[in-house]
Amino acid sequence: MPALDFAFTPWTDVEARLTRPTVAVLPLGAVEQHGAHLPLTVDADLALGVARAIADPLDALLLPAMPYGDAWNNAAYPGTLSLSPATLRAAITDIGKGLQEMGVSSLILLNGHFGNHEPMLLAARDLAGGGLPCLHLDYPGLAELAEKHCDSTPAAPHFYHADEVETSMMLALRPDAVRIADAAPSYPTFPATFGAEPMQLRSFNPSGVFGDPRPATANKGRAFIEGIAANAAPIIAAFLHRHGIAVIEP
Repeated sequence: MPALDFAFTPWTDVEARLTRPTVAVLPLGAVEQHGAHLPLTVDADLALGVARAIADPLDALLLPAMPYGDAWNNAAYPGTLSLSPATLRAAITDIGKGLQEMGVSSLILLNGHFGNHEPMLLAARDLAGGGLPCLHLDYPGLAELAEKHCDSTPAAPHFYHADEVETSMMLALRPDAVRIADAAPSYPTFPATFGAEPMQLRSFNPSGVFGDPRPATANKGRAFIEGIAANAAPIIAAFLHRHGIAVIEP
């Protein structure tokens, strides 16, 4: 059975679903620049699409994507809106506590934005300490999927932003929001201290694109989404087994 998508589900359906062990999936996004060809909501859009592919086999509760994240390093591009790490951690923790109180058995956090990683880990620790089993995932196996399906090279190892990967996934999920005619490659020179000190991306990349989005296709996007979900499945199965939670196997 497909997930119960909160965007289409009344509370009575949730109450009925909670009569048996229930997993919830929370996608984590951000509002930040993604070049001239993609909208500011890319990270939330993609996280929701991947979360749906993860949640459906579990008959889980699919929560609305958290639209805002820690996007500090993109703040120099107009349109980017960021939460502090502490605020994001608190928001995730509050949502998890609310799910626990309503009877949800466990929570899967699916992160679609790099800046959310540390707040997500700390929130998961808070929730687990409070008795709610919490699994945190980024996009497992994305680098291998990119190597398999991309025709372009990444701007840096494991760095995918407004490139062929994200543009393909958007073409699969929200093609109406992609201005493919405005897609242009960008391979900026990374400062020697990148990753070792706080840094605004616009200080060395005027366009905000990292890589070449032009070879993107919807078929590649679907392959990325399906591949991430397939890579996540055994991790989720092990997590549920570890906590003795019996749901539909992924």
